[in-house]
Amino acid sequence: MKILYFKSIGLLFLGFSILSCQNGSSESKDTQEEYKEPETTEFTLKEIDSPVENPWGITWIDKSTALITERSGKIFILKEDQVIDSITGIPSPFLKGQSGYLDIKAHPEYPEKPWVYLTYSKKSGSGGSTTLARFQLSGNKATNWEDLYQTMPITDAGVHFGSRIIFDNDGYLFFSTGERGVKENAQDLTNDMGKIHRLYEDGSIPEDNPFVETPNAKKSIWTYGNRNVQGMAYDSQNNIIYATEHGPKGGDELNVIQKGANYGWPEITYGIDYDGSIISDLEEKEGLELPIHYWVPSIATCGLLFYTGDKYPEWKNNLFSGALAGMHVARITIENGEVVNEEKLLVDQGRVRQVAESPEGYIYVLLEGPGQILKLEPATKSE
Repeated sequence: MKILYFKSIGLLFLGFSILSCQNGSSESKDTQEEYKEPETTEFTLKEIDSPVENPWGITWIDKSTALITERSGKIFILKEDQVIDSITGIPSPFLKGQSGYLDIKAHPEYPEKPWVYLTYSKKSGSGGSTTLARFQLSGNKATNWEDLYQTMPITDAGVHFGSRIIFDNDGYLFFSTGERGVKENAQDLTNDMGKIHRLYEDGSIPEDNPFVETPNAKKSIWTYGNRNVQGMAYDSQNNIIYATEHGPKGGDELNVIQKGANYGWPEITYGIDYDGSIISDLEEKEGLELPIHYWVPSIATCGLLFYTGDKYPEWKNNLFSGALAGMHVARITIENGEVVNEEKLLVDQGRVRQVAESPEGYIYVLLEGPGQILKLEPATKSE
């Protein structure tokens, strides 16, 4: 186990403060705040020995036991920071490009409700699609596997599967899916792609979903116009869902998720296509939701944590976004619905796929290529 020592310094602005990119532009304004010493968080970074290569999601089933998905179609068991086994009895996924085993989330009332939820690319003919499933555990074996919702249409494309899972205070389950590389899918309510979906825990559809009464619309849709959401986090105290999604070449977004909202892809964007062509010359349009923050150039946002623990007091209620291309963790401070600060942590440690909080309040970071499991622990301060 490798141990490295880090110091995080919260950045404070003198004379002005940078506001979020709300209403499509960055703004600055004069402030009269007195100078304050920046907050410092010192921590050690432990690399946990493991066989992971491309880890994707992590969830805890008790204080010391976590499950970690491997994109190639494995689920590892992590107990007391050691990988002790892998789960058997699970299906092989459709594997092409970005597909495979994706997010994983234990039921919030586990083990009273002993279900583990998972999103993966399910095989169908020569292609596949993002599918929400759940299973139970008997030792290291998955039992009672149920595919709850397979998104449609089926395609052999190897990109933009999403996908993250969260539960809210009322027990509703939300999961995201990408538009599978077809931009128009995100605006089309008759398919499941480029959306965030809301279901009951058994996969059935709530009667008050926003498009239940819309002819030919998919009844599970909660939001649309989402390009490829690979980060979702829930602020349970304020009942706020945050989501990060990949932009094209530029324009990764941090959004507040609201019922029935259209997040604009591809009608509005802060990025351009990979070949340099213009996708849209609009950055805002009436009726379309704007992000509270965006990144140009893209950092390739993936994984999102809203931190609620006490191990790092200065970080409480901050968001933590992974960055694949940026190879860091972005610590984001929000005040009154606006992003007021962003700090880079773990710079150049690797491609960050997920940032998660353990039941004891520790932060774990999953890296890919090569795979790593990192744990942040508060440093012991010398007298």
